[in-house]
Amino acid sequence: MKIFLRFVTIICVLVVPVSSVVAADLSKQKPIEISVALGDKENAMSFTPSLIELEAGKLYKLILENKGNTKHYFTSPGLAQAVYTRKVQINDGNGKPMAEVKGSINEIEIYPGHKAEWWFVPVKAGVFSDLHCSIAGHSEAGMVGKIIIK
Repeated sequence: MKIFLRFVTIICVLVVPVSSVVAADLSKQKPIEISVALGDKENAMSFTPSLIELEAGKLYKLILENKGNTKHYFTSPGLAQAVYTRKVQINDGNGKPMAEVKGSINEIEIYPGHKAEWWFVPVKAGVFSDLHCSIAGHSEAGMVGKIIIK
């Protein structure tokens, strides 16, 4: 029996390369950065880009920057239910982390001239046409978008 177990161990070491084990470890992934602008200086109600394409199983750092003159929300119930959130990080004006939020995220409110980083891994494929700013009148003025997870 001991000889058989040693044989199986040797086979496993030879067959399962270390690189595949590291690739499966999501904590070792470098995040894919995607920047989304909320509004602009002319106070246009928009997300730029308004189409966000993601791939399941990859780590993303979604950088949300409010470039407008009023607060905006980044809201997508579909995205919220299709990702595992690692954290949301809020930085000061110099990029130094001020706070981290852990757990489920349904929407993020960003004040004018500020940024937030949402770190997540998509775990479910789908097309989510529910991206919007939930402040009254903003969606109707064009602050909507779509998220595709392949």
